[in-house]
Amino acid sequence: MKSRIVMSMLAGATLLASTLLGTGPAQAADVPTEFGTDWHDPVTAAPPVERPPGKSCDVTLARAQFRDFTPYRGTYTPPQDCGDRWSRVVLRLDGKVKGRQYDRLGHVRVGGVEILRTSTPQPSPDGIEWSVEKDVTRYADTFRRSQDVEMLIGNVVDDTYTGVLDVEVTLTFHPGVPGPANPDRVLTLDGGTTLTTPRNSERIVAEVYATGSGGGCEEYWYLTVPDPAPYSCKAGRVPYREVQIRVDGRLAGIATPFPTVWTGGWSNPFLWYVIPGPRAFDVKPITYDLTPFAGVLNDGRPHRVEVSVVGVPEGQTGWSTPVKVLVWQDERRARVTGQLTAHRAGDLTGSSVHTPGPEHRVDTEGAHRLTVAGYVDTSHGRVHTTVARALAHTSAHRWTDGETSDALEATWTDAESVTIDGRATRTYRTYTMDGTTTLGAGDRLRTVLTLGDRATTVETDGTRRTAWSRLDDTYSGDATYTANVPRDQRHAVGTTSERHRLYGSHGCHDRTLTTVQGVLTEDRDRC
Repeated sequence: MKSRIVMSMLAGATLLASTLLGTGPAQAADVPTEFGTDWHDPVTAAPPVERPPGKSCDVTLARAQFRDFTPYRGTYTPPQDCGDRWSRVVLRLDGKVKGRQYDRLGHVRVGGVEILRTSTPQPSPDGIEWSVEKDVTRYADTFRRSQDVEMLIGNVVDDTYTGVLDVEVTLTFHPGVPGPANPDRVLTLDGGTTLTTPRNSERIVAEVYATGSGGGCEEYWYLTVPDPAPYSCKAGRVPYREVQIRVDGRLAGIATPFPTVWTGGWSNPFLWYVIPGPRAFDVKPITYDLTPFAGVLNDGRPHRVEVSVVGVPEGQTGWSTPVKVLVWQDERRARVTGQLTAHRAGDLTGSSVHTPGPEHRVDTEGAHRLTVAGYVDTSHGRVHTTVARALAHTSAHRWTDGETSDALEATWTDAESVTIDGRATRTYRTYTMDGTTTLGAGDRLRTVLTLGDRATTVETDGTRRTAWSRLDDTYSGDATYTANVPRDQRHAVGTTSERHRLYGSHGCHDRTLTTVQGVLTEDRDRC
């Protein structure tokens, strides 16, 4: 029998990068004994997008109501009074919805370039509003010309799921000199797999929005299990996922996908009504530095660039992997030549061991390494680039017959080093998930869950440290409700919290949020 836990998890998807503000924290006397028909608007502890002072110009990208899977299509025109060079470009999404609705996955594309991947919160009967902001300055090349706009948040509205997603997206332009971190060109792949770079490209970076979604088991790939273990969602050989990018069939980059939990995840929407899990409202792209391949890509001919997700069972869909390519050019040369000098791909290892019993257990391990190196001959000399990446995963998944108890403890690591002529950027990412869902007496369903998104980045020049940063975004929740009854009979209770810390040589952000029964009870800034 497919468990009610899993059936509840099957229906959902995602939304984005955000500073979401509401009213201040409530006093203890204002907290209800259980969830009512309304709750605090969605809010995250992530830092706001910094905006420079002075003049700015606004452009509306899209204004639409999403009732089905019909995309919004429009035309973008550059701002008239802010020039064509900007120190900051900020995207803002404002949305509102009321009634009953699942979480839905969405995107915004300008000139075919995806500038936002997002998902939606689930509404209250009385209605919610939310706002999302994202720094999109690095896509400024796309905004200098009139472009087609496409936006889609796939939705279903019927007699049961009544929530219409009413959304507006704007861009705010701040005139100024763009920083060196912003690319000269932003490219998409012709036909979805073919890339032709400018012949004077000296740095090339691919961005891939990799999301498992669409209502199938890949929406929560981290909970799948291999055959012959008796579980409702199968993983193929192992529940290990890795996002790979290839250039002309040759492995060019590897990465761990972030284990996003959408706002209907772990069978318990009461965990996410106010505070989403890390990145659920900010679907960040995976980045791959393809500069070692610049000598190959700069020959003026089209090259095949393909993205695949390792571990997905054969014939099973559920992953979206759109690609865009950022290019920095050598203004003083019409042609930049180079060569790939090293390519060392380790064996991809992975195993899952099923231990049967009253409580089934699957222990999984996976790991992979890749190092690529190359050089380009530029107007300022020969530049050597080495990119090394090492991935690792361990997890223990435990469940009972009928899946009335379902638990996972998992850790993913993704260590990346990019070295350019002795200047190195090393990033060590760690993602964690530790949760249990149980369906007990009286169909009371309880979920206790902790999620972690952590990263340490250090920049060095030789032996001297030049910059550093540390991210620690931790979510925890504990929510209980009566399953399989109408909404007004669920008698739900729940406490959720998020602490988002980002600090280092560029400053400090440390914000904590806490909710009880959908009421914001704490909003603290420690910096």
